[in-house]
Amino acid sequence: MKIKITDLKKQLKGYDQKELIELIVAMYKSNKEVQNYLSSKFLGDQVIEVLFHQTQKKIKNEFFPERGTEKLRLTEAKKEITAFKKATNDEKRTVDLMLFYVEMCVKFTNSYGDINEGFYTSLVRMFDQVAMECDRDEELYKAFSNRLRNIISNVDLIGWGVEEAIIESYYSIEWVHGEDENDDE
Repeated sequence: MKIKITDLKKQLKGYDQKELIELIVAMYKSNKEVQNYLSSKFLGDQVIEVLFHQTQKKIKNEFFPERGTEKLRLTEAKKEITAFKKATNDEKRTVDLMLFYVEMCVKFTNSYGDINEGFYTSLVRMFDQVAMECDRDEELYKAFSNRLRNIISNVDLIGWGVEEAIIESYYSIEWVHGEDENDDE
């Protein structure tokens, strides 16, 4: 059973500053997610950049580990992205990690051949999320447009309807159409 937020606030109001500090320090010591959250909150971009690279390395390790064979635990890779987002609230780097996940899926398929439907469903869903984020924010699209186009050019040999789904998702981004119109001029 969990305490409700309103009850939690009531409890915390009864604590003095010293007790609150002790509680936060105890939470920090006992939970990695709290450590990452508080570190990014108080130390800023420098910590966020370190967390970004750590997360990227963990994702890559699921597909192309430095030692041993690939684990291909897609759920673990996606959990790392979610944990990064919660800890940092950094939208651009979160989308970057999502795009990196898709790139790793595409590279893995092109390196080792056909995988399975669940793998490709995960790839397409993550690409859809990236496309939705890029559709909402032209600056995100501009930052990632080359990588998005690179994915398009590398999914042509993947079956399971992946190429069609990726292309459809890509062309759902409003800014893609603006580029196409500029190309005609």
